[in-house]
Amino acid sequence: MAKRRSASAKCCDDASPCVLPSDQSAEQFASLAWALAHPARVRIVRLLISRDTCVCGEIVDEMPLAQSTVSQHLKILKESGLVQGEVDGPKVCYCINPEKLAMLKSLVASL
Repeated sequence: MAKRRSASAKCCDDASPCVLPSDQSAEQFASLAWALAHPARVRIVRLLISRDTCVCGEIVDEMPLAQSTVSQHLKILKESGLVQGEVDGPKVCYCINPEKLAMLKSLVASL
């Protein structure tokens, strides 16, 4: 069953096509949303948000996935900027990037 728009809501008609305004944030939003478009990556982000310090091997311990699969998910999250990785000897410690997280929250709120 389709929802009806309120009488005051504007929508496009066939006589005048809709033109969406240019929005620079749309590309940023799409990139961050794609980075979170897998349940494993959402779980990783939630894990990192819940920790005050960087997390190394514990990510793999918390996930029902192979280490190589977790590494691929971390790579995608790092490419988006949501996650930062810092080399600590033979390990890489991961943490959430608070600026990118704030940007994501702002973009979601602006929908």
